[in-house]
Amino acid sequence: MSQPLPMTRQAVRQIDRRAIEEFGIPGVVLMENAGRGAARVILDLLDDPAGSRVAIVCGAGNNGGDGFVIARHLHNEHVEVVTYLAVEPQRLAGDALVNYQIVRRMGLPIHPLIHPDRIAEAADVLRGSRVVVDALLGTGFSGQVRPPLDAVIAVINSLRGPKVVAVDVPSGLDCDTGRPSNATIRADVTVTFVAPKVGFAQPGANRYVGRIVVVDIGVPRELVPGRDRPRASGGCGASSAP
Repeated sequence: MSQPLPMTRQAVRQIDRRAIEEFGIPGVVLMENAGRGAARVILDLLDDPAGSRVAIVCGAGNNGGDGFVIARHLHNEHVEVVTYLAVEPQRLAGDALVNYQIVRRMGLPIHPLIHPDRIAEAADVLRGSRVVVDALLGTGFSGQVRPPLDAVIAVINSLRGPKVVAVDVPSGLDCDTGRPSNATIRADVTVTFVAPKVGFAQPGANRYVGRIVVVDIGVPRELVPGRDRPRASGGCGASSAP
């Protein structure tokens, strides 16, 4: 597969819209593919999946929905999964709500992570995890991170030991400019969907994105700049996953 070209926030939105409206791919299918692909990347970080704990911290939007899909797939691989929700459940909607409800019906606990005392209590669990997954804020984020997400990000950044994996983009990083906000995740690995984001190549952004893994979520290749080319022999770039 040829390497897709870096994309802006608006370009990503257009691809999602066209995949759904023109090709009839349900958004929940795209979310499923994204979360399943990210789960595969996370599994590759675990020497012993059945003996490992992965903590997933979810927000309100599609990024959080991806996190719920990841939780389900890791659980199915016998990973000990601890899932947190850093917003009130009433804020969930659409495909994110669908996947939240699936996880709940599976009997997997989803712990609230809103009040300062809960955030402090979660720190020990996060610290003892093999991987911490940042599924708080996605490509739509710009501006400043609001409470309580700023405090959650500060706790994740204070951890020593767990690998931090960001879903699509490190929370708090502007995917177009590559500029950090008042609170920005410092990821070891960023599992980004469809294509790298243009901000990842900006000066200083590497301190937040870490290693970049591009995951294909099943949109038609004709929609993705750089994908509609024959595979070139040799070459290198950001790694990709099926």
